Amino acid sequence: MESVVAKNILKQIYPIRLSALTMGQALGLVQVDQSTVAIKESFGKFDEVLEPGCHFLPWCIGKQIAGYLSLRVQQLDVRCETKTKDNVFVNVVASVQYRALAEKASDAFYRLSNTREQIQSYVFDVIRASVPKMNLDDAFEQKNEIAKAVEDELEKAMSMYGYEIVQTLIVDIEPDEHVKRAMNEINAAARLRVAANEKAEAEKILQIKRAEGDAESKYLAGLGIARQRQAIVDGLRDSVLAFSENVPGTSAKDVMDMVLVTQYFDTMKEIGASSKSSSVFIPHGPGAVKDIAAQIRDGQLQAKLI
Repeated sequence: MESVVAKNILKQIYPIRLSALTMGQALGLVQVDQSTVAIKESFGKFDEVLEPGCHFLPWCIGKQIAGYLSLRVQQLDVRCETKTKDNVFVNVVASVQYRALAEKASDAFYRLSNTREQIQSYVFDVIRASVPKMNLDDAFEQKNEIAKAVEDELEKAMSMYGYEIVQTLIVDIEPDEHVKRAMNEINAAARLRVAANEKAEAEKILQIKRAEGDAESKYLAGLGIARQRQAIVDGLRDSVLAFSENVPGTSAKDVMDMVLVTQYFDTMKEIGASSKSSSVFIPHGPGAVKDIAAQIRDGQLQAKLI
């Protein structure tokens, strides 16, 4: 229901606007919108540029509007195919922002028949002259230099036609799909190589630290064994001296024999306690103790001689 009412209202308003516009033209009145200028001619010859607003245009004496020119910033996207120095075909996408100058509106209106094609031709010329001097990687790194070259050339060429180049951007450089796939594979291989090197370095560091820790552990263990043996020797010496002093008639040799025999039996006891065997055979005769002492003493003497 509301849409039907709106259509009826528009049907009533549109003829009124149309009749008002026709009446304005009949009276020689024209309207120029904001950010727009109108080109006024007199009997087909350029007369002046009309600014935004309402103007009197007596058509009866040959005055007319040849056309309108927008002063807004416009954008043109240009896709250019070219080849790099390392023989890779790429599509370079350039975005050019431009606008007509109000003070040169007559040049912008009369001197160019197709502004967009003119700009596109200059963009093609500069890109195809710049990119073939670069390798593919350099082209990606020097996008700003390419854009600057395009902008300088356009500014110099289009200023004489009444246009200003606001900004030029190289928004994309697209190599062939196979080239992009190869580049991705190269990057992936390089990253895997770096990861493998880092992993090898980490394993190397671990092995070095492990070896250093093992060496330090053995060194400390050796110090502990040496100190333990030194303590045993000191204890034996003190025991021998004390026994000799407290028991008259005994020599140091007798005390040492007794200590050696005692250690021998202690060792046998430990072997029997820790070994998996259920029995240990040792000499059991009357002269066994003397033989054991003699064997231990002889073994020590032979070790000293060696």
